Amino acid sequence: MRATQPNVEPSSGGGRVHDLKQSGPTVLRILLGGQLRRLREAQGISREQAGYAIRASGSKISRLELGRVGFKERDVADLLTLYGVDDETERDTMLTLARQANQPGWWQSFNDILPPWFEVYLGLEEAAATLRIHETRFVPELLQTEEYARAAQTLGHPEASAEEIERRVSVQMRRQQILSRPDAPQLWAVVDEAALRRRPGGLDVQRAQLAALAEAIRERHVTLQIIPVRRSSLAAVTGSFALLRFAEPTLPDVIYVEQLTGALYLDKPAELAVYKQRLDRLCVQAMPPTATADILAELLAELG
Repeated sequence: MRATQPNVEPSSGGGRVHDLKQSGPTVLRILLGGQLRRLREAQGISREQAGYAIRASGSKISRLELGRVGFKERDVADLLTLYGVDDETERDTMLTLARQANQPGWWQSFNDILPPWFEVYLGLEEAAATLRIHETRFVPELLQTEEYARAAQTLGHPEASAEEIERRVSVQMRRQQILSRPDAPQLWAVVDEAALRRRPGGLDVQRAQLAALAEAIRERHVTLQIIPVRRSSLAAVTGSFALLRFAEPTLPDVIYVEQLTGALYLDKPAELAVYKQRLDRLCVQAMPPTATADILAELLAELG
């Protein structure tokens, strides 16, 4: 993911980072990394030169600026000196941000079962103001019941022990808490009808899941559109992905595409334009949100 610039106010020292104590560690790392990149580029300093100043490589500077690794306060202090930031208030603010960015997220206790690339997504998901999801496989994870999630996790991780599956389900249930927050994000999911017809846990699990979806769409911050099977060819060739938007104005939208052994994080304008255009087309092909309750009722009726 490309680094981004934090919310700053122009000053001779290079900008003042706003109070971001409520943001998660992933977002804080991205914001701090973007600020350090802006300061470095303003001074015409290369990544290699910056890396030398903190006894590291240019690639280490790149990872720091992308927010993909934690920050040592000593390194941040040395970089600020190199970049000519000598105002004590500004330095203190940046170093405080570095300390906050190093605080572990709740998911750190699960890092033995979660790959690093997914931990990044968890941080972004927690910070997102809007989540637009296109799903072709199963019910979106943020809307799955516990039993449905357990069945889906078992299918996805056939070699995992029962204990690991339960821990994975715990992570998923913890993620869903964002929808119960006072500042819950707007969730807009466009789901292939075929995904709703799959039965990872059998008939009873599917019935309960459909009933849970019917309850979820009553919430003002949850929108669900269903793409009928007869119109789902575009959905099939597009595949599943998520678009995340943030209240912090300096954070760009992010497209997340999960794969079996990794994930793509896309935020270049050209990439975003392609995915947003495709998402808009999928929304047009889907039935309107006002039809979702009736469709779910029909699917439930078919199950008897």
